[in-house]
Amino acid sequence: MVFLLFAFFLTALLYATVGFGGGSTYNALLVLSGTDYRLLPAIALLCNIIVVAGGVWQFGRRGHLHLKKIAPFLVTSIPLAWMGGRLPVSEMVFIGLLGLSLSAAGLRMLLQKKPDGTASIKPSNPWLNAAIGGALGFLSGLAGIGGGIFLAPILHLMRWDTARAIAGTCSLFILVNSISGLFGQAMKLDNLQILGQLTDYWMLIPAVLIGGQIGSRLGAQALSETLLRRLTSVLVLYVAVRLLIRWAALAGA
Repeated sequence: MVFLLFAFFLTALLYATVGFGGGSTYNALLVLSGTDYRLLPAIALLCNIIVVAGGVWQFGRRGHLHLKKIAPFLVTSIPLAWMGGRLPVSEMVFIGLLGLSLSAAGLRMLLQKKPDGTASIKPSNPWLNAAIGGALGFLSGLAGIGGGIFLAPILHLMRWDTARAIAGTCSLFILVNSISGLFGQAMKLDNLQILGQLTDYWMLIPAVLIGGQIGSRLGAQALSETLLRRLTSVLVLYVAVRLLIRWAALAGA
């Protein structure tokens, strides 16, 4: 548990500096620690909510959340995140999805260039936004993550808005989908004995709360975001490789 506490604290700190919650890495750390895979999404999503809630408040009070423009993503993602969370998946499928999700997240952060604040913003298509939001919401609920790690590169490629507005949008996307997905995941845990095991992990909550708060403050100051993002990507890719090795072993068994 001491290792998990430190790893969750560090994950929350690093992810918060770049505007994310860290749900995919929480899941991976729990898998590697031998936690019952049925509990993983619920724990990870709760930690996600705690980390990104502060970020949403910070972006909102600075005027970087444009709710009317964000709404199409949320209208479809919220119910589909719940549906994805409700869908039962086997341990092999879950670990495979998680490993691939982490690989994509790690590579995305490793290869991401410094945002160009002078890039032109293109007109937004609400129907396309709704389709993207629904697809990512379902994947988020299924894998037990918030989905912002996938939404951010898409929005940058679309030149959807400024870098700060995209970061704020992803924080809100992660928050609402984590809440929706958590409800879906909780409805699968009808075994009281399994639910009782959640209390064994209560100390992870203050760990991510403290880490997330520190990370948010560090990210707002004049630290090298590129360096922090690359350090995070190395951690994520290491865990992804470990998970994919385990997934390959389960598939070959």
